Amino acid sequence: MKVLVIADHDNVTLRGATLSTISAAEQIGGKIDVLVAGSNCEAVACAAARVAGVGQVRLVDAPHYAEFGVENLAALVCHYASPYSHVLAPATSLGKGVMPRVAAALDVAQISEIISVASADTFVRPIYAGNALVTVRSTDSVKVLTVRASAFGAAEDVGGAADIERLKAGPDLRKSRLVSREITKSERPELGASKVVVAGGRGLGNAENYKTLLEPLASRLSAALGASRAAVDAGFVPNDYQVGQTGKIVAPQLYFAIGISGAIQHLAGMKDSKVIVAINKDPEAPIFQVANYGLVGDLFEIVPELTKALA
Repeated sequence: MKVLVIADHDNVTLRGATLSTISAAEQIGGKIDVLVAGSNCEAVACAAARVAGVGQVRLVDAPHYAEFGVENLAALVCHYASPYSHVLAPATSLGKGVMPRVAAALDVAQISEIISVASADTFVRPIYAGNALVTVRSTDSVKVLTVRASAFGAAEDVGGAADIERLKAGPDLRKSRLVSREITKSERPELGASKVVVAGGRGLGNAENYKTLLEPLASRLSAALGASRAAVDAGFVPNDYQVGQTGKIVAPQLYFAIGISGAIQHLAGMKDSKVIVAINKDPEAPIFQVANYGLVGDLFEIVPELTKALA
């Protein structure tokens, strides 16, 4: 049995979600290979080779993989998939774009966002916005899976000594092209990997309040900033701040939900947090049903006092 993990990276750094996907692969068993496809990405391949549990890194370095076009990547994965019983990718934007195409081309079912491995052919995944779990057994010759990174610990990024094999690049299919990319730069921890998250919702009222109230609190806690979909749709913060079913799935040690009512869509993205603190003026807000600690009151008074107390 051989497992292929598709690396998520930015041509410089191996993203943490890939380490969690390697942990899931270890639970499946068998030899683990990592496919690194990109442009000028040898540093990523070297980082993958150092990960404990990785048997071999397969590197494809070509200019037309620089922007991670899903059509090109899916075709590449399919070309090299034949020796493998399992093909895994993190359930990030990359994995969600590539893996359905891989599954369709291989004529197999995809099992999305697994959170547990019961056996080599049986997996657990959430359904109904995380309100129920389903155990899925696959009889396909190749299991195509995406992995919810927050459900698996990260593999050790040191201790490995895998060989790096350079593979031939596939053709540039030219089915799509990147027009532009806007990158949000921040000195704060990455939202998906941070141990503490401070998230704000529509109750903050506007973008200025979000900034003046939540940023100082997040700085005190060395936390990442997040938001509900309502706050993102209202233009308070960029889309990559969104936590929820259609945003990022997080499971930090501590999660602050400030001015967030607790719609199902949002709860699906954060209810696995170890400790949840909710601040809302509505005592009937659904967020209090999942919160470990709840403060009913005016967030415009509570948050500054909390920030001051942490100084």
